[in-house]
Amino acid sequence: MQASSPERFTFKAVKSAEWYDLERVFLSVPGSSMCWCMYWRKTRAQWWDNGSENRADMKEIVEGGVPPGIVAYDGDEPVAWCSIAPRSEFPGLERSPTLRAVDAEPTWSITCFTIARSHRKKGLTSLLIRAAIEHAVENGAKVIEAYPMKNLPQKRRTVGEAFMGFSTTFEHLGFKQATERSRVRNI
Repeated sequence: MQASSPERFTFKAVKSAEWYDLERVFLSVPGSSMCWCMYWRKTRAQWWDNGSENRADMKEIVEGGVPPGIVAYDGDEPVAWCSIAPRSEFPGLERSPTLRAVDAEPTWSITCFTIARSHRKKGLTSLLIRAAIEHAVENGAKVIEAYPMKNLPQKRRTVGEAFMGFSTTFEHLGFKQATERSRVRNI
């Protein structure tokens, strides 16, 4: 893995002005253009039945004034996304036996990464996490949690499994495991 130079990238909270940049990131990655990072924001039935509406729903969230995450830029090119918002924005987490709240503390959640294929395996996830933490803290976050896959030996992960990141990346940035409810995913 060749690490990315942090100076090479800039990060912006996604507001109305960044909508088209977010759109470019999602349209560049197969699968993301169906999800639009609405998986944890809807019931499973709503998500599956209204896949075509996920884009419009995310645009409505962006235009609502509360940034639902950040976009990373390589120069002027938008290349990655990290979803971070108050946990209350993601009701699907509470319906998950594995990812339900650990306690009643107000918490912000990192729920998704979308990275252009050309920018994967270069350390960009760590930079996104740092930028997401900064964004959350600037907006009053005291507790930030994520739900990464555990790094299990000798198993190659699919994009569908990797969209929430990997434990070692978060651990290297100081995250601690809060509880263990799953063989494959940490909180």
